[in-house]
Amino acid sequence: MVLGGFRKDNTMALTKAVDLNGKMFSYETGRLAKQADGAVMVRYADTMVLATVVSAREAKEGQDFFPLQVEYREKTAAAGKIPGGFFRREGRPSEREVLSSRLIDRPIRPMFPKNYTNETQVLVTVYSADLQNDADVLGACAASAALMVSDVPFDGPIAEVRVGRVNGQFIINPTFEELDHSDMDVTVAGTEDSIVMVEGESSEISESDMLEALRTGHEAIKTLCRLQIELAAEVKKTKRPIVATDIPEDLRAEVTRLEATRLQELSRTVLGKEERASATNAVYEEVTKLLSEKYPEKEQLIHDILHDIEKAAMRQTILNEAKRLDGRGLTDIRSITNEVGLLPRTHGSALFTRGETQSLTTATLGTKMDEQMIDGLVPDTTKRFMLHYNFPPFSVGEVGRVGSTGRREIGHGNLAERALNVMIPAEKEFPYTIRVVSDILESNGSSSMATVCAGSLALFDAGVPLKRPVAGIAMGLVKEGDRIAILSDILGNEDHLGDMDFKVAGTTDGLTAFQMDIKIKGISFDIMERALKQAKAGRLHILAKMAETLAQPRTDLSRYAPRLQSLKIPVDMIGAVIGPGGKNIRQIVKDSGAEINIEDDGTIVIAAVEKESADKAIEAIKRITQLPEVGGTYKATVKKVMEYGAFVEILPGKEGLVHVSQLDVNRIEKVEDFIKVGDVIDVKLMHIDDSGKLSLSRKALLPGGENAHEEIQRQRARKGSGGSRGDRERGDHHRPRR
Repeated sequence: MVLGGFRKDNTMALTKAVDLNGKMFSYETGRLAKQADGAVMVRYADTMVLATVVSAREAKEGQDFFPLQVEYREKTAAAGKIPGGFFRREGRPSEREVLSSRLIDRPIRPMFPKNYTNETQVLVTVYSADLQNDADVLGACAASAALMVSDVPFDGPIAEVRVGRVNGQFIINPTFEELDHSDMDVTVAGTEDSIVMVEGESSEISESDMLEALRTGHEAIKTLCRLQIELAAEVKKTKRPIVATDIPEDLRAEVTRLEATRLQELSRTVLGKEERASATNAVYEEVTKLLSEKYPEKEQLIHDILHDIEKAAMRQTILNEAKRLDGRGLTDIRSITNEVGLLPRTHGSALFTRGETQSLTTATLGTKMDEQMIDGLVPDTTKRFMLHYNFPPFSVGEVGRVGSTGRREIGHGNLAERALNVMIPAEKEFPYTIRVVSDILESNGSSSMATVCAGSLALFDAGVPLKRPVAGIAMGLVKEGDRIAILSDILGNEDHLGDMDFKVAGTTDGLTAFQMDIKIKGISFDIMERALKQAKAGRLHILAKMAETLAQPRTDLSRYAPRLQSLKIPVDMIGAVIGPGGKNIRQIVKDSGAEINIEDDGTIVIAAVEKESADKAIEAIKRITQLPEVGGTYKATVKKVMEYGAFVEILPGKEGLVHVSQLDVNRIEKVEDFIKVGDVIDVKLMHIDDSGKLSLSRKALLPGGENAHEEIQRQRARKGSGGSRGDRERGDHHRPRR
């Protein structure tokens, strides 16, 4: 369907729309951001996302890479909100915005021509959010459409959708509410012909279920891609020419002659990462030096030729001989070693080493107060399970800048968090906030999947009752025409020189998280099916190795972990525990050293490392919430002394009168001479009248005070019949303070 209308400046606003899952999905161009090279507004229901693209007219001299920048940002005004914080304006990208940027970057990056190196910026902004339909997948569609209607070279289009499944039915772009009831959250991007990116999490679904979800998503992707093609055809913008980098044939021949098949031999030689890098660099340096005089200022071209030779050598060795750089077969997993409990003061720790990839991971248990607050377009929420991933430069033997968390670290951490999250016990079963931190100490292969394995072991070591352990594996691909090799547990070079990085995590029962990126323009469902089958075998092998170290969660928590105890009080007593302005709760925390959290339903959770601290806090709370019982004895503090007796506090906020006749077995002439404010005495609660007044006796607890009860009954009888004026006046003071 084509909609459009002329504007006052005689430009045409073009719209292409289609019904998608019962809601209108539309692309519009020509009305907004006309000075950008391309701009498209995508609307789905009432969520609207604008993508713009601008690319430099020329590449920087000597630049040998594609500087693509993709930024996804959410305007809080889109949901009718004002940003929090001191400045009340949007600041640095949130973790969600970073992850959404990656969901856009990863599928469009392979679609640019290989020799296009002009600096390119894609900005995606959410301008309207209906709080039902997520904008992230719309952003990828908008970015692709903006590139299609621009003059920037782009071998698209691509489109992106989210797939959920509720009650066995697949749903395209499910709402937030539908996702809450879905057993999978799969984001899939693709072209009309194939899949180019997958990201998601699931509740232990089978490999066949995942493939069916991808097929369902791809049908919608085809429709959205066709709309972009129609839109671009209407715009009719000519793509700018690409200046190809010509490599002289004589230079290529010279490099090949001097290299003398050494890179081919290296691809067949089993070497460690550093040894291989050193041997390869030596070839690069020697050939470059020998040709520097004949071909001055051609160092980059020489390196490009050598890189092509190195890549072809590795790929042919794999395809022809089924032999990999470290000597493994296509399905072999590198050697694995595991250790747990190696850090004595953490709540849980694990060291997972697979080949030359190593993760040192810790698990920390916290309380409700440690939950992370999540702010953004959607209503504020909290998060009780967090996984953070760190990739220091020394892990790959480099010197690098150490600063704020990078996009790659955020993305890898999020993938590992998703893999483990579905196995985390419910809060009612295990009411802790949980933080896992993975520090990568060595890297040659998938460190995010090593994080999943180490995280699972660290959680077991901390005593977290995971439903089942989780492991992850990264799969690779080498494809030359119809010749295909699928690689299990890929090395860094196999990722760099191969065609696919497909990370798959799960348990013995099914998949929990997955992420696929490719460097070619799509792969078939047959390849994905084979990769998933091979990944399952590898995952089960890794899980078996992990079980040899620690097969079940520890039954006891670390002595340094907080112990959580809970009790329930009547809802109408919550205010009494908190006290005016929080006075009571602050005092309990100060006196006990425990951390206390009170839920709206009256559940109180006490956290303390030492049992004595928790017991002290519980006792204080019980005293506040305890109801006075007739016949009970109490340690009472004297609050006020009168001529007719003393007012004492038997429980926090609960006072009563000890009549002068009930202070002692002997007659007392002057109360103030017998007892003083601040004294602590033992008393017995004798009676609570209909108005809540407490009648107390010290005398009843003393030898010879057996008649105390009868005396109080006679006093009450006199008051009931009118009594004396003095008795009536004294009776007015019997009501306890609350």
